[in-house]
Amino acid sequence: PRLTVAGMGEFEVPAGKRLVKALVEEAGTDQLHACGGVARCTTCRVQFVEGEPSSMTQAERDTLAARQITTPGVRLSCQIACENDMTVEVISRL
Repeated sequence: PRLTVAGMGEFEVPAGKRLVKALVEEAGTDQLHACGGVARCTTCRVQFVEGEPSSMTQAERDTLAARQITTPGVRLSCQIACENDMTVEVISRL
């Protein structure tokens, strides 16, 4: 899949790789991810521009609801597998 990060460029990523890892390892962003990928802290939030996955893990759904994050397209990158092309804006950075 191709990952496009607004303001940074386009990157090829391995299929199935977690988006948070692709943002750091392939795209070289300073994406925050404090909880280690368990959908607890919301520091890994991204805003989808294109290619938002239709499915959502229950952990992501629960955490977004608990934090009252309701903005369309805002998702937790630790819960998303890179399966298709996507374009995102990184929200939480160092």
